[in-house]
Order: sequence, then structure tokens, then C-alpha cells
Amino acid sequence: MDLNPPPGSNISIASDGIDPTIVIPPTTSASRYFGGLFLLFWLGGWAVGFKDVGSKVLAGQANAFSVFWLCGWTVGGVFAAVSLYRIVRPAVPETLTLKRNSVAYDSGIQPLQMDSSWRSKGTKQAWNSMFAKRVRVEIDRRQLQSLRLRETESGNRLTIDVDARRLELAPTATEVEREWLAGYLARRYSLSPAAANAGEGSA
Repeated sequence: MDLNPPPGSNISIASDGIDPTIVIPPTTSASRYFGGLFLLFWLGGWAVGFKDVGSKVLAGQANAFSVFWLCGWTVGGVFAAVSLYRIVRPAVPETLTLKRNSVAYDSGIQPLQMDSSWRSKGTKQAWNSMFAKRVRVEIDRRQLQSLRLRETESGNRLTIDVDARRLELAPTATEVEREWLAGYLARRYSLSPAAANAGEGSA
């Protein structure tokens, strides 16, 4: 069985433990640091405005509009602070540890990308990206049978159903890399024809 990712792929295979682990590095670009620098300066101005209006509100010298403005300004500041944290915090790669009868999946931590790809996301997808949670779960053979490579207008998506959740695997990988991953998992765990056919192009 060929364990090698496609030529030129950034995916690596760690085999120093008992079980091999597929490591999918996060996508990073210099543009996110420019976005972080902008937010840092913006938060400096935000603090000045918050202190000025907040002091008037506490002193009872503010009108209704100032109170309303302060509420909106506070929400904007929290949103900017969360975005800055997502940009600068260390990234953690996505991993799939291939055990005998299951896969230990870790979605890792993806850095927030403030680039052109952000504008192409829908509202729900952008919101989920902003407040993404790290997922660590053990996927058994029964759940692996739900592995599917789905074709969409924006490219393929590799998904798997774990209880009531549908997880998207390798979202930062290329389409060819997802095809390879789907095919490899299907062959290794003898998955259903639907899952096997999903990655047959990379076999």
C-alpha cells in the first residue's frame, strides 16, 4: 500500500510511533500578519475612544446615543481582539493517527487568514472560521464508512460523519491531496464502494 502523498505535497507521514500519523500543515501567509498589525493599531484607537466615552457614561454626563455607541464600540473591540488572537496564536497541524481499527483525528488550530479567501466565504462559513473549535475525536470503523469526497462549486470536500456531527477533513489541503487521502483511507480500512470510489482517482 502506497503511503506516500502526491509529489510536491506539503502533507507528511510521521512514523516514529506505533501507528503512522498523517500530518497536514496549516495554511499560512504573510498577509495575516499585516491584518494583525492593522488590528493592533485599531485597538489602540479603540481603547482611547472607549476610555473617553466610558468615563462620561460613568460620570452621568453621556446622552442615550453615547451609551448606544459605547455598546456597539465594545462589541467591535471584542471582535477585533478575538481576531487578533486568532491571527497571532501558534498554529497546530491537522493530524490523523491511523490505528488498527480506528483513526484518532485532531483538527489542529488553523490561523485566521485575512486575505482574499475570506471574502469568498459565506456568512456562516466565515463565522465558523472566526470561532473555530479544535476537534479531537476517535473515529471507529463504523463511522469511517461515512467517508465521502463531495464535489462542490468551489472544489471538493472530504467529510465524515461522527455521531450527529459532519466533520470536514483536510480543509487546508489541495483537491489532489484530499483525493489521495480519501483513497488511502478507503483502502486501508476496506471502506464501502462509495468511499472507495471517492478517492479512486488518486489510487
